[in-house]
Amino acid sequence: MPNFNRTEPTAMPPRKSLLERVGQALGFELLALLICAPSMSYLLNTALTDTGALTLMFSAVAMLWNVLFNLLFDRVLHRLGLPRSLLARVAHALLFEFGLMLMLVPIGAWWLAVGLWEALCIDIGIMLFFLPYTFVFNWVYDGVRAAIVRRRRDGATASAGA
Repeated sequence: MPNFNRTEPTAMPPRKSLLERVGQALGFELLALLICAPSMSYLLNTALTDTGALTLMFSAVAMLWNVLFNLLFDRVLHRLGLPRSLLARVAHALLFEFGLMLMLVPIGAWWLAVGLWEALCIDIGIMLFFLPYTFVFNWVYDGVRAAIVRRRRDGATASAGA
């Protein structure tokens, strides 16, 4: 598990390739899809095919937003020299979900044939799941990524010294 107390900016290389960002977003969305489609079907008393299709639409929008938002957020942290602290992670989760809500509420209202208020209430329910999910997923992802980068760097250093 990553260490929240590690605040030095060099704890993890800030640059991720586009391919890595897409892979991170796909993993995030696939796991969320497997959790959300059946949960929404049950809670909204709606056919799994309907909530599955809606979840796929939400997922497509969220995946594109995830790649773009994470790219911008990482650049801001790097440019300002800010660490990936607990406060940065909370800001990341809140800003990401707020931006996503602005895009998803109209889609949900249209697909479920409900008003914007009801769609907003549904989206708030979804957000109550995604806030901790986003936080934990990215925390674990960063920890695994840092370990892999460290292992590669240590292996390259050992190879160069041999």
